Amino acid sequence: MAITVPLFALFGLILAFLLRAKTLSLGSAFIAAAFGFFLASTGAAKPINQLTENLIQALSNL
Repeated sequence: MAITVPLFALFGLILAFLLRAKTLSLGSAFIAAAFGFFLASTGAAKPINQLTENLIQALSNL
């Protein structure tokens, strides 16, 4: 039986571990970039973009 794990979930877990361990290196930067790249290809991309746009608009109105 094969178990498949989406890459964004795998990179998310690795990134969470690296952040919790307070490890800052080139490897963790690559993991963070890869996590963002694979997250952008999921259905979560549109709500994240909308949230970001709304936050920018709210900050510019202050």
